[in-house]
Amino acid sequence: MLQIRKSEARGLANHGWLNSHHSFSFGSYHDPEHVGFGPLLVINEDRVAPGQGFGTHGHRDMEIISYVLDGALAHKDSMGTGSVLHYGDVQRMSAGNGVRHSEFNDSPSEGVHFLQIWIQPNVGGIPPSYEEKHFALDSKRGQLRLVASGDGRDGSVLIHQDAALYASILGAGERLQHPLAAGRLGYVHVIRGELVVNGTALKGGDALKLSDEASVAVEAGGEVEFLLFDLPR
Repeated sequence: MLQIRKSEARGLANHGWLNSHHSFSFGSYHDPEHVGFGPLLVINEDRVAPGQGFGTHGHRDMEIISYVLDGALAHKDSMGTGSVLHYGDVQRMSAGNGVRHSEFNDSPSEGVHFLQIWIQPNVGGIPPSYEEKHFALDSKRGQLRLVASGDGRDGSVLIHQDAALYASILGAGERLQHPLAAGRLGYVHVIRGELVVNGTALKGGDALKLSDEASVAVEAGGEVEFLLFDLPR
């Protein structure tokens, strides 16, 4: 079964300093048709104005992944971690039994653009932890590059869930196929460009939910960047 999630149908929060599109119900935005997908609960596409950001706030029992698309994202947390992330960087914070953090645009003149992804963990009450890694463009070109997984294999960041997140950049006409084991879910989010997934045409900001499918087959309509999630039900 395939269910498309159009970019323009996403929830919108525009606070001036923050422009955020919500693929799933989040905050004051609620859509009963889009309340998570398996353990994938949040994909927010955030654009933050220069020098602005999210002040210190808390989380518990959540795997939070930041995928930076443009600009510089500054992170600080109660574990003593401080970092500035750029395009190609993937950050994972396991909130565990409680963590406080802030996220700000590190530039006084340029915006920052990133995806914030929340995945429900399969274990609760663990100590919070943090990890970040850089994934070069070439490692994603023409292939599915594993960037987050439940066992940290292939140099991916470790998440506390039986899920896998892949990133890819394809040129026009390039094709890839990813098998889905019985009972698994697939979710494809197009970052930019055009992509056909299992016969369904998608553009930047669109997504496709896949259930009871044997595989995820993609074909690029031009230069395209996208994320593919392999998820438990």
